[in-house]
Amino acid sequence: MKFTVSSTELLHALLSVSRAIPAKPSIPIIENFLFVLNGNRLEITATDLDLTLRTALTINLVEEEGQIAVPAKLLTDSLKEFPELPLTFTAGNDGILEIKWQSGASKIPFSPAEEYPALPAIDEATSIRVEYPADILLQGLTTTIYAAAEDELRPVMNGVFFDMNTDGVTLVASDSHKLVSYTRTEIQAAEKCSFILPKKPANILKSLIGKYEGNISVIFNNKNACFAFEDSLLICRLVEGNYPAYRTVIPKNNTNKLVINRREFLNAAKRVSVCSNQSASYLKLSLSFNQLIISAQDTSFSVAAHEALPCQYDGDKMDIGFKSSFLIEVLSNLSFEEASLELADPSRAALILDAGEHNPCEEVCSLLMPVRLA
Repeated sequence: MKFTVSSTELLHALLSVSRAIPAKPSIPIIENFLFVLNGNRLEITATDLDLTLRTALTINLVEEEGQIAVPAKLLTDSLKEFPELPLTFTAGNDGILEIKWQSGASKIPFSPAEEYPALPAIDEATSIRVEYPADILLQGLTTTIYAAAEDELRPVMNGVFFDMNTDGVTLVASDSHKLVSYTRTEIQAAEKCSFILPKKPANILKSLIGKYEGNISVIFNNKNACFAFEDSLLICRLVEGNYPAYRTVIPKNNTNKLVINRREFLNAAKRVSVCSNQSASYLKLSLSFNQLIISAQDTSFSVAAHEALPCQYDGDKMDIGFKSSFLIEVLSNLSFEEASLELADPSRAALILDAGEHNPCEEVCSLLMPVRLA
């Protein structure tokens, strides 16, 4: 193998796939990048066996094709010290990769590509394909992923649930205290289908597609999912099991509706939460006609705070409590200006919806469980 490539272009490609390199590899070979050079296309792959990332570069100057496995940390650390300049890579039969530049050279060992694990096979003939516009998939992941659990006893909650049907697709995440769903009706699957995307690949996918403007091809079976876009590929093992029937826990009869500016609500909750009890850490919401009072206190340290906010509310007068960190987290991850907080009574889940004008093909629904007030 022999080729010449820009140092910054190669480093950018390596960094985009390096997140699949495990900190504690189960086998030594996966500490390497797999380089496969065919024609003028260099494919770079990294894997931890559960997650595989691949990207490709166009190489203008190729003298010899080939494939090798290169130590990931050593190569990445080396390239970080280079300015923008051409580098010539030569892999010899002695297991040594020589890197030359105008004023110097370095040598690092490489391993045979045959030792590198093969990518998980996803047969398109027996798999399901759904096309997602990148901006919609990004918005769906951003809206939901923070609500996913980290529960060793219930692994099905540790990811984003893709619930797809002929009338729309919904992304869902929940940790039992809060639940967030993001629905788009203009995207349809050919049949009812679903999978659970683990939290780590979901976060990586979100970062990879941040500036991409095309479509993401999602191909999946009962074990793996593949997200393909431009010259990049993400393949991951899915969470096995059945996701809870989330639609049944979303209340339909919350008749008490509070409409309030989301940003003002969020900022007030942050200010008042400073004085909440450190162990219970809840905020008390007192609702009356067109007024919301947020309060918190910690009698152990004789601290307390409250703030009154104008709002639209003509429902039942009530006091309801929420864990401050959960309420702040939900409000922080919503993008709309006016929020509608829909309540039944102080013991039942609250819904937070968009109260302003929004895309009729889009629905964001956040559910938050209350806490018992002392």
